[in-house]
Amino acid sequence: MSLLTIYPDDQPQQGMRYTDFADIARELAIIGVKFERWTANRELTTDADQATIIAAYQESVDNLKRTYAFQSVDVINLSPDHPQKAEFRNKFLAEHTHDDFEVRFFIDGCGLFYLHVGNKVYGVLCAKGDLISVPDHTTHWFDMGENPNFKAIRLFTTQEGWVARFTGSDIAKAFPTFDEIFAEMAAELK
Repeated sequence: MSLLTIYPDDQPQQGMRYTDFADIARELAIIGVKFERWTANRELTTDADQATIIAAYQESVDNLKRTYAFQSVDVINLSPDHPQKAEFRNKFLAEHTHDDFEVRFFIDGCGLFYLHVGNKVYGVLCAKGDLISVPDHTTHWFDMGENPNFKAIRLFTTQEGWVARFTGSDIAKAFPTFDEIFAEMAAELK
């Protein structure tokens, strides 16, 4: 399930929540963030390789490449047994920006983007089927949890791919982690 929580940037315990897809898309559009739902044109196995995954979404990927002049596409696949999961998590958790805008489409699993825009922080829990675009120079971080379990297509406007400019801020430490949000959602569903 997708979730958007909008917090004052100095009050990480005081957030307004949205769970309806249309509401999430509307609120994110206000800050220039695209939020869509995609589906594959064929079934994918859990062990599908990068080429198979991209081929399953080829028409949508090609449309994005034409529209935004993306130069490179890849698939990130992190699982609880990934040997570098802690290293990746720490890198993505640090607040940063990119010179190009970031697009992620979640093929499986979920992850939590935090976008720091003005005096607000937008926590976006993305789930399977969600596409999110983060505009260039938007301050943000990503939490995949202590035991990540997601696959996502990433699109870049440069050949270099993911290049971050870290802000040095520790704001991410003040906001709920992926694991805390996920546990809270699970408790609410009981």
